[in-house]
Amino acid sequence: MQGHSIVRLSKMESTVIYSSFTVLFFLLLLLTTVSASSSSHPTPSFPKQALPTKSGYLSVNHASKSAIFYTFYEAQNPTSPLSQTPLLIWLQGGPGCSSMIGNFFELGPWRVTKSLNLAPNPGSWNRIFGLLFLDSPIGTGFSVASNPSEIPRNQKSVAKHLFAAITEFIRLDPDFKFRPIYITGESYAGKYVPAIGYYILHRNSRFNLAGVAIGDGLTHPVVQVATHALNAYYVGLINEKQKNELEEVQSEAIRLTKLGNWSEAVEARTNALGLLRNMTGLATLYHYTRKSPYEDDLVTEFLKSKEVKKALGANESIVFEACSDTVGEAMKEDKMKSVKHMVEYLVKKTRVLLYQGQFDLQDGVVQVEAWVRTMKWDGIEKYLNADRKIWKVNGEIAGYVQKWESLTNVVVLGAGHLLPSDQSVNSQAMIENWVLQKDLFGNGDYQQKDVLQRFI
Repeated sequence: MQGHSIVRLSKMESTVIYSSFTVLFFLLLLLTTVSASSSSHPTPSFPKQALPTKSGYLSVNHASKSAIFYTFYEAQNPTSPLSQTPLLIWLQGGPGCSSMIGNFFELGPWRVTKSLNLAPNPGSWNRIFGLLFLDSPIGTGFSVASNPSEIPRNQKSVAKHLFAAITEFIRLDPDFKFRPIYITGESYAGKYVPAIGYYILHRNSRFNLAGVAIGDGLTHPVVQVATHALNAYYVGLINEKQKNELEEVQSEAIRLTKLGNWSEAVEARTNALGLLRNMTGLATLYHYTRKSPYEDDLVTEFLKSKEVKKALGANESIVFEACSDTVGEAMKEDKMKSVKHMVEYLVKKTRVLLYQGQFDLQDGVVQVEAWVRTMKWDGIEKYLNADRKIWKVNGEIAGYVQKWESLTNVVVLGAGHLLPSDQSVNSQAMIENWVLQKDLFGNGDYQQKDVLQRFI
């Protein structure tokens, strides 16, 4: 037919074309698979506006190159000259857990989302204060322990390294040395915070230490471990038979602690907490109303990215772990030791804030109140007899405040162990009012109102 031609292909030509289409098909299938995989494991992004003011390493031993990793965020809206603006230092617990959990999951200016992006945190603790996160002890997070033998085994060694790191940080800016410093932290930092505060005051250093704050802290373990059974029983999580069984396991931890059998005491406490988890079936003892554990593993995924490490000034060869087993094992014999005497010293010399989340079963309200009652301090009776006042934020009950002179205790409603992640804005109001001695945290008793309007 005119205008049409018939093309005949050889058998070899047909085979080549068929093979080409087959290869193309599988390439498209591979690209689709990769795309789907990327969407389920997104690449972290780090916007420039989320970069810390300063970050990097602070040496604790120039000879060995061991160093503490830090990120510092200057106050977003300071209400005083920067040379007078309070500086908060945050320490994570563990022992061996990275303060990047606090930074990117709890109280930093940016939080990691499920898509591994960063979103602004409306309750950041650096709204009007400077905020410094330290990965301590060395070997934790991005911090560097040149030799495992250098990892601290006790609180004196932890404090010595922290003192060296804070000293080096203050040297970065002449104005830093005049700023009021508040040491803060949660969980096992219930030991770190008193230890570095105690160390600073005993060194008669020029640090302007203005106070210490401990959130859901493990501070006096021998008393705290004795509370779990009774606490769980009255919350309604276990019955009387289970309470009696748990009390027997607790008593073994107490007995071993009093004998100074530290490793065995740690294992006994671990057994007690494990038994409580088994009895209750809870997703986590850190927050007994949660249906699943905290999603702080998002921080680990985020910080595995080379791009994120580079942006933060972290050693890119370090594989980030939220909590270091190596550090935890090094400090095993420290776990059941008390630093109560350090808090007793601090409360006589500076201001102390203790705060707990209502739903924390491990280091919460009951555990802290139990050890505080044993404090040797001339103001303890007046503190115990002080009114527990209702604390409101934005017209709603946020918790309760009990205060006498230098000691303040706060119960935050609707929060667990990682308190700032549960009650972001309320935790911000708490730390700001305590530092500035406003409202219930000062001499007055009027309520905090319209906190959210301060962001406008």
